[in-house]
Amino acid sequence: MIIVQNLSKFFQQTAAVKNVSFEVEQGETLVLLGTSGSGKTTTLRMINRLIEPSSGEVFINGQNALALPAEVLRRSIGYVLQNNGLFPHYTVAENISIVPKLLGWEKNTIEARVRELLVELHLDPKDYSNRYPRELSGGQQQRVGLARALAANPPILLMDEPFGALDPVTRSSIRMEFLRLDELKRKTIVMVTHDIEEACALGDKICLMDGGSIKQIGTPAELLFNPEGDFSRDFFGSDRAVLEMKSLRITNIWPYLESAEPDLLKSSGQADKDETLWMVLQRLSAGGPQRLLVRKDNESKTISLEIIFRSLKQLKGILA
Repeated sequence: MIIVQNLSKFFQQTAAVKNVSFEVEQGETLVLLGTSGSGKTTTLRMINRLIEPSSGEVFINGQNALALPAEVLRRSIGYVLQNNGLFPHYTVAENISIVPKLLGWEKNTIEARVRELLVELHLDPKDYSNRYPRELSGGQQQRVGLARALAANPPILLMDEPFGALDPVTRSSIRMEFLRLDELKRKTIVMVTHDIEEACALGDKICLMDGGSIKQIGTPAELLFNPEGDFSRDFFGSDRAVLEMKSLRITNIWPYLESAEPDLLKSSGQADKDETLWMVLQRLSAGGPQRLLVRKDNESKTISLEIIFRSLKQLKGILA
């Protein structure tokens, strides 16, 4: 768990971050979202003290982060950079091994961990372990950067525009892998992005910043359906309807779905409960089945275009 209390940073007389406070629960992903110069990256870097705060406190799992030696703190926190930050003269395996070696892990343990992460990130260890960063595509480099951040199995992961340097197609693909990665589901994550769609897709909560201050914190649905003030309302702008669909998953509207009829259990196409409404909308509009079967726990329900729009209306009424 991360607790940030009244965090501020001044560069000479200029306030880059002003009295920022938030909490990130264990296993939760908080996205710091805002325009350039809003203070989101400075805030992120104060958590692991790459930038020292001018005032305020940071607590990580109950410990005051400012009271720990900076190098000790950073070894317990994974950090992913936009440009991946790989050492060009190190192989893939050597890059991933850096923190475990600093922590004194056994050689066999390190090698096993490297193999495990490469497999999990769809990079065959036989093909990639001995390659150098220059021999990798941008997406592959970013996967290795993520593997390096995860190598020592830190409970906390900080990510600074992790997909920002990738082309749109690769970015979308890597983002989907990120969502499916079981290991990340157990991490407490703070991520910086200026991409609204990315924030809505990846964040359990979004911290919207402007001018070094927090304008609103909440779930993607809360920011989209119940913005607090003109800045929050205007920030999402004309893309709001699409963002609503891309940020909400079937599980978010589960109470409003209809129970599946017996004949539907065998004849209908199926959707995963974690699919976004946008993904379902695309499938239903492609000329296939007009209804899809969804299973969650021991319950079966059905979803259609009509049900999606009716459920959205009901959900908006609750959140408003």
